[in-house]
Amino acid sequence: MKVINYNGHNIEYHIEYKRIKNLYIQIKDHEVIVKAPKFLRENYIDEFVNKKAKWIYTKLNEERQVQEEREYTEEDYINLEKKLNIICKDLITETKLVPNKIRIRNIKYAWGTCSANKNITINLKLVDKTDEEIKYVVLHELCHLKYMNHSNRFWNLVEKYMPNYKEIRKKLKHNR
Repeated sequence: MKVINYNGHNIEYHIEYKRIKNLYIQIKDHEVIVKAPKFLRENYIDEFVNKKAKWIYTKLNEERQVQEEREYTEEDYINLEKKLNIICKDLITETKLVPNKIRIRNIKYAWGTCSANKNITINLKLVDKTDEEIKYVVLHELCHLKYMNHSNRFWNLVEKYMPNYKEIRKKLKHNR
C-alpha cells in the first residue's frame, strides 16, 4: 500500500501490474487502484498518481456522498422492474436486439452496462428518473449488443430509435 498526500489528506493506493498498454486509475468501493503496464517503473507511476491527486480526492468524495445519499428499498426495485418489463419488451421488439439477461443492480459508476456475454445491467437509481430517461439507458445498452463501443455507427443506431437521445442524455448527466 502506498500513500500520497493531498491538502493534508492521506490517500492510500496500490499498484496492479497488468498486461495492458496504458496507465490508469480506478476508484472502486473507496479503494484507489492504479493499473499499470508491466514495463513501467514505479517512480513514474508515483509521479502520475501525484499529478492526479486532486482528481482522486474529488472522486473519493463523490463516491462517499453517493453512498450516503439515498437507501434503495425492495419497493424501489419492484417499481423499476415493472417499468423495465414494459420498456424492455417494447424496445426489444422494435430493435430486434435481444440480450441474454437484464438485471437490476445498484451500480456506482454508470446508469447501465452491457457485458460481452450480452448481459445488461440497469442501475437501480433509475427508479427516480423519468420513463424517457430509463428508455434511453435501456436503448443505449441494447445498442451495445450490436456495437460494443461508442462509434458513430453506435450513436446512429441509438438515434434511429430515439432521435432526441442527446437532450435526454444531457438531462441524465446533469441530474446524477
